[in-house]
Amino acid sequence: MYPPMEMDKSDYYVKPMNCPFHIMIYKNSKRSYRDLPFRWAELGTVYRYEKAGAMHGLMRVRGFTQDDAHLFVTPDQMNDEILEVLRFSLHMLHSFGFTEINAYLSTMPEKSVGDPARWADATEALRKAIVAEGLSYEIDEGGGAFYGPKIDLKIKDAIGREWQLSTVQFDFNEPERFDMTFVDKDGVEKRPYMIHRALLGSIERFFGVLIEHYAGAFPPWLSPEQIKIIPVGETFFDYAKELERRLRKEGLRVSADLGDDRMNAKIRNAQQQKIPYMVIIGDREAQNDQVSVRLRTGKQENGLSTQAFIDMVKQKVENKEQL
Repeated sequence: MYPPMEMDKSDYYVKPMNCPFHIMIYKNSKRSYRDLPFRWAELGTVYRYEKAGAMHGLMRVRGFTQDDAHLFVTPDQMNDEILEVLRFSLHMLHSFGFTEINAYLSTMPEKSVGDPARWADATEALRKAIVAEGLSYEIDEGGGAFYGPKIDLKIKDAIGREWQLSTVQFDFNEPERFDMTFVDKDGVEKRPYMIHRALLGSIERFFGVLIEHYAGAFPPWLSPEQIKIIPVGETFFDYAKELERRLRKEGLRVSADLGDDRMNAKIRNAQQQKIPYMVIIGDREAQNDQVSVRLRTGKQENGLSTQAFIDMVKQKVENKEQL
């Protein structure tokens, strides 16, 4: 953590975590079992003092943003909630094209806080969720945080390196420290189970892993620029602009290269930028409302109707397909 900054005779701290603020929202009102599960999520920027030698590109930084949520549940809701969180995490990772996902279940360390019976119930809930989703997993005996067991989801990138992304973590410390309660069906005040969850983890790390995984050659739905229009000569610049406007109206990310370079140089530049589709237009295309399409992979298709091309790209984007 960072030391305080003094301003106007007061100490100010940069935020190291989001959880206490979500707990304050929970404690703003007296809670009943009818209010649970109580879920609060945010994209929260936090700061951790990492040693200079430990920092690594986007993968490990001192200031980062988490897709952070905290869930407060009754014991009866715990199993279903964990399963839904794990499914949500897997859905997110699969959507971005990660298929090699391993789970790591970290259990109670020697020094811990909280009721051992609660630890056992929470650990079993995590294990059941992993098994229900058919994930391969390893048990890290005693590797949990002092305040609760957890699942870490790690993915392998295109060259086999493993990175931690999603986390599902129980917390038996903060509900005690903040005296969190809810009134159960029997009228007795009880402690809720608290669950931390981050689907992508650090957004910065996630994007770093994503870039490494695809080596910049993103599928069409993820590509910052999906289409580059390349006219064969200056004569077709006006048609290129018209086609650019038409594709933009269809919601596609496109630009026309109207520079002074020769056509082959423009194709080479687009290829180096790893743009999925290069649309070549000349006299035949302009006369017949067609496009000649060169894919980033080198494959080429000539004489394709413009509308057929639009429909093809939109379908690939909608279905999150690879090129």
